[in-house]
Amino acid sequence: MGRIGMIDGVVIVVFFAAMIGVGVLFSRRERSVSGFFGGDKSLPWWLLGISFYMNSFSALAFVMYSALGYKYGFVPITISWVSVPAALLGVWFLALRWRRSAEGSPLSFIRRRFTGGMNAALMWLGLPMQVLDSAFKLLAIGTVVGVMAKSALPPEFPLETALGWSILVSGLVIISYTFMGGIKATLVCDFIQFLVILAVVLVLPFMCLKELGGGAGMAAGWQAFLDKAPKGFFNPAPAPYDWNYMLFYTLIMTISLGTTWSLIQRYQSTRSEREAKKTGYFVALLLLVGPPLFFFPAMAARVFIPGLDLECSDAMNGVYASICLKVLPTGMLGLVVAAMFSATMSTLAGTYNAVANVFTASFRGGLRTARVATVLTGLIVIAFTFLMRSFQGANDLFDVTNQVLSVFMPPIGIAMMSGVLFRRISRRAGMAALVTGIAVGVVSFAVGGWIPFFRAAVPEFWITSIVTGVALAVFSRLLPDAPQERQEIERFFVRIETPEGDTAFNGTKQER
Repeated sequence: MGRIGMIDGVVIVVFFAAMIGVGVLFSRRERSVSGFFGGDKSLPWWLLGISFYMNSFSALAFVMYSALGYKYGFVPITISWVSVPAALLGVWFLALRWRRSAEGSPLSFIRRRFTGGMNAALMWLGLPMQVLDSAFKLLAIGTVVGVMAKSALPPEFPLETALGWSILVSGLVIISYTFMGGIKATLVCDFIQFLVILAVVLVLPFMCLKELGGGAGMAAGWQAFLDKAPKGFFNPAPAPYDWNYMLFYTLIMTISLGTTWSLIQRYQSTRSEREAKKTGYFVALLLLVGPPLFFFPAMAARVFIPGLDLECSDAMNGVYASICLKVLPTGMLGLVVAAMFSATMSTLAGTYNAVANVFTASFRGGLRTARVATVLTGLIVIAFTFLMRSFQGANDLFDVTNQVLSVFMPPIGIAMMSGVLFRRISRRAGMAALVTGIAVGVVSFAVGGWIPFFRAAVPEFWITSIVTGVALAVFSRLLPDAPQERQEIERFFVRIETPEGDTAFNGTKQER
């Protein structure tokens, strides 16, 4: 095994300095709330696409998916590829509607389409979900960096201390450049972080093939991998990750990629509607090409690092770090650590900016409010991450988090998407369906204490999704809109269904 050295430390320090430098550079250019959060709709599609892609995963992908690749083989590639149709559905049905609905924040359209009460409900429900998700991603950094840090730390140095510092430093760096430079700084940092990850992802598979070949070349390494891989290693959907699970995960990703605040914000920041669609198609391409490169090393490690305990969570979560220590030279290890930070920092920076955007728009604040909200969001996430570290049984906590997301994500996501897709959904039906879906989900989760089936993530997701969809239809009939409300909804749909620059979109048509 290799070890982290001084050169690696220099690489990591330079990386963090570059992130802060970007924030300082853009801090002098932001003079308005619209520029801080939306870039004044002047941002190029390719940069937004890279940022969208970087915001769609984190170091959790390296940790959990590499563990799946080592244990099951092809599975993490299949799971990742279901995001491709999810992204395409977002392009075809939501991208232009999100862009046309932009009124200050990803949630501002809710007030016009539904009610102010639902706008507030989605904000206060969304905030803890964003914090919970962000804290897990920040916690994942410690898992990878901790395994790699063992090679450099003296035996008497507490590993928990190293993990704590990695969480704190990365969290504060994210706050600094997001606080100073807003979305433009976030996008430029996303691009730099993308290049860092790309350098690692492109090199590591070839280094693994070289290791497999034992000096006989990469072709020999590939043949050795095919010959020694366990039986069923290339099955795209073995149990428990069968095709039913893949369908469930496709729907989860469709809701996530279609309604996550930071991703909606990317669509709303494009220069034109054509570029909004280009952004989505570029994201789908990256989601298609990336997974084989990302997860082949974990699959190959089953051959050249045999014997890891498949049932030991610590061994499985440390697979990616073990691979890097095995095959990469000094200097590249520092780049890997930077890549781990990059994967999570991109997602968290986008989340901090989007959460601050929603908060600022809801309270009609200015640029100072925007920056204060950004800092507060980041500090809350850091605090929550340390709180999560204090619990025992991190894997159990992760399972519980997935279960909780299955209670809240479908009602929130389905309500948001229905608001821009279906005219016939009444204003009050949105709020009623949101409350009904969450209430049934909470009851189901509670019943799961006696009947475990109702607490599993997949059944919980289907229960809350079906109940929310049915409630939208039922309450639209029970709580119909008044004539004036129906006119307001019609005007809203004229706006989001009219192409940019269409001369038919004018006051006469809106009043019709």
